[in-house]
This record gives sequence, structure tokens and C-alpha cells, in this order.
Amino acid sequence: MSDAAAARAPQILPVVLAGGSGTRLWPLSREAYPKQLLALIGERSLLEMSVSRLDGIATPQAKRGVVVCADEHRFQVARHLEASAREWQTIVEPVARNTAPALTLAALYATADGADPVLVVTPADHAIDDVPAFERAVRGAAILAQEGKVVTLGVVPTRAETGYGYIETGAALDSAAGHGARALARFVEKPTCETAEAFVASGKYWWNAGIFVVRASVWLNAIDKAHRDIAHSCHMAWMRATREGDALRPDAERLATCPSDSIDYAVMERLADCGIDGAVVPLEAGWNDVGAWDAVWDILPKDDAGNVTRGDVLLANASRTYAHSEDRLIACVGTTDLIVVETADAVLVADRRHAQEVKAIVGGIRKRERTEAAHHRKVQRPWGYYDSIDKGARYQVKRIVVMPGATLSLQLHYHRSEHWIVVSGTARVTRGEETFVLEENQSTYVPIGVKHRLENPGRVPLEMIEVQCGSYLGEDDIVRFDDRYGRQ
Repeated sequence: MSDAAAARAPQILPVVLAGGSGTRLWPLSREAYPKQLLALIGERSLLEMSVSRLDGIATPQAKRGVVVCADEHRFQVARHLEASAREWQTIVEPVARNTAPALTLAALYATADGADPVLVVTPADHAIDDVPAFERAVRGAAILAQEGKVVTLGVVPTRAETGYGYIETGAALDSAAGHGARALARFVEKPTCETAEAFVASGKYWWNAGIFVVRASVWLNAIDKAHRDIAHSCHMAWMRATREGDALRPDAERLATCPSDSIDYAVMERLADCGIDGAVVPLEAGWNDVGAWDAVWDILPKDDAGNVTRGDVLLANASRTYAHSEDRLIACVGTTDLIVVETADAVLVADRRHAQEVKAIVGGIRKRERTEAAHHRKVQRPWGYYDSIDKGARYQVKRIVVMPGATLSLQLHYHRSEHWIVVSGTARVTRGEETFVLEENQSTYVPIGVKHRLENPGRVPLEMIEVQCGSYLGEDDIVRFDDRYGRQ
């Protein structure tokens, strides 16, 4: 691109919406570690793939981006952004309020210094095969957005899909955006099978890819006209935002008053009432929303019988089966159109044609107040992770891994004591008034009510076994006095 062309090009600010829990991809996706953080279709997580495909749309003056994520995912998201060539500003949502408030917060950040960039807003959990085609669609959409339109990317459907929303397209637009851009007529929610078939046959309806391109000021104007209560609550929460390390945190009390609504419902369905033009640009790039296990099966390479396997899996006379093992051997004999997903604490077995219904299972788990909806047995923390190996009435055994240079909070417990055994690496232990070092095959004991801290001063991960004993073993029996990660 020449210097003159670069000067005329819209200034683009990528915005990645990294909220959501991905319940239809349970048991791999959990509230505390949702699908955007999982490597479901390759070696990298969906979030890493999402941010990397945005590198090619940067204009010379715009080498930054914004990620909006939930408070509990902040440190995990930061780790997934480390390999990106772009500088990312994280906006942490203290309470979840869906995509319309999330985009509003990002727009407020984008305009805080008087700028008015074109926001390219993408979910963190979609897959796109043809990145150059994605870049071309985004650049075309950015031209329309610069003119004041709210633009969405639409996918020309290849089948009657009931799991996607649809966009009714209008007249073709004569624009520098390129071939195929159309006026936006209306959004349609997930249809019945018969309606979806009629949509595909008409040629006027495209799948809603959930990717939006809009100038920051245009979005703020649209949300103010369409949903003033969202605009006001977000503005007040942003005015009281605080910085915590590299993250910006809007005020929790103000954001809690904000209605929860999606971009589609809050604004896109009301554009005409707001006096704002909408446009649709075709996205022909192998898009998939990776919304359920049948979509994962559809994306991944298959054997001659249509099977997809990941992990320790054996098949015999199986066809069109998806089997994913995280921990143990899975053996499938004579299975057809089956989904089997195994983790350390749960196993899903489902007919592939009913993959969308996994969400109902997660609802049942929550109703029974079980932990498997929210947490894996292996729980991620800013300093590393722990894996609950065994548990009884008055004891719990954990495998703890602390990353090099990481430090747990200075804390105490009122209801349990802890025994620590170093398996590998080096541990620096603070216990009461003393500080000492433990190496491989050494151990120590932390009595109830004694302040303590665990650190890894070494260059390799610290691995240890912790045995907790006491009357109550919950994670909320932690009183923190000092924490480098800002946790209470």
C-alpha cells in the first residue's frame, strides 16, 4: 500500500469479544475455562487464532487492539495474547452483560483520546479457513463503515442450518467496498428447518457471522438511540473505570445496572428506527462458529469412514464418530454418528444429530448445584494451576504446578492445615515469620491459622503435592493479605 493510499484508508481498531461460556461444548468448555481458551481445532486456542487473523488488517497507525473478557478469565486471556504481534488492551467485565454493552465499552475506550476508528468486532471463538478472504471482506466493510454505515459480515449458506441466525439482504450497493455488498434488510433468529430451507432457496438470506464493522462514534450514537439505558450505564461505568495492571476495569456497581443484551437485539434489529443505514458484506472464507460438537467434527480432517479422533482413542467398525480423550483410553465399537468426549471428571456421549442439546445437560448440572458446569478438575490460576486428585470428608489431595517466577498470595486458612511435598523444581516458602527453600522430595507443614506463601524462584515449573486436612476444604476458606494479581 502506498503512503497516499495508507493515509486515505480507514483507521481500524480490532475488537475481540472474549466472553461467553460455550455450554454446547461441555465437558471441555466450562464457565471458568470456556471454549475460546481451548485448542479445539488445532494446536492454538480459538482466541489465539482469532487475534492472529486480525494482524493482516492493521493500518500503519493502528497497531493496537481491544479484548473484552470476563473478570475470571483475565489472566488466562493475557497468556493467550502473549504471542500476538499486536498490543492488546484488555477491558475486564466485572459482571457479564452480553455483547452490546461489551462493544459499547470498547467504543468508549476507542474514542477516549478523541479518535474515531473503525471497529472490527469479532467473537473470540469462531474458525475461518481462508484468512486472506477474511481480510478482503473486512477491508471492504471498513470502507462502508467509514461512510457511516453499520456493517455486518454474512455467509452465503450452503445448507439449511437451524443453529445459526440469518440476515435478510436487500439491494446491491454500488460502493468501493467491492463486489457483493448489499443493504441490510433485517435480522432473523434461528429458524425452524422448514423456514431455513425456504431461506436458502430464496438466495436472499445469509448466515449471521456475528462479525461487525462500525465506526466507534456511529456505534455510540446507535446504542444511545436504540437502547439509551445501556448507553448510560456503560458511560457511567466507564467514567469510573480503574486500571489494574494492564487491564481496564469499568465500575462494577454501575455496570450491574446495565441491561444484558446482544448486538443483534439491542441495535441491529432497530437500525431503521435509529435512522442509520446497515450493510452486509459477503464472507466467503470457510467460516464456522464452532458452536457445538457436530461443528468441531465438521471442521476437522476425517478418516475414510468419516471418523475424527483426538487423544487416546481406538475405533472398530465405527463411522462418522467424533471421539475426544483428555485423560483415559476411549474405545468405540460399531458406533455411528456418535460424539464421545472424555475429561478427568466427566464423559459426554451424544448422538451427533443432537449436539445442540448438550446445553440442556449443562443446565441440569447447574440445577443440581454440581461443580462440573463451572470447573474442570484441573483449575487454572494466574500463577499456574492445580488438579484435585482425590477428596474425602476431611481431606483433599491436589497436584499444584507453579510457573517460573510466579507467586501465590500471602494467605491463611481458618478450617484446614496443609502438607506440601515438592515433586520437582524449587519452592520458596513463607510460613509465619520464617522463610525457607524446599527442593525435590522435601516437605513442610502449614498449621491452621498460620500465614503462608508459596513462590517458585526457579526457571522451571514447580510441581508439588498438597494434602489438605480439616473440617472445611472449600476455596473460599482463603484470607488473602497480599496478592500480586489483585485478587481479594
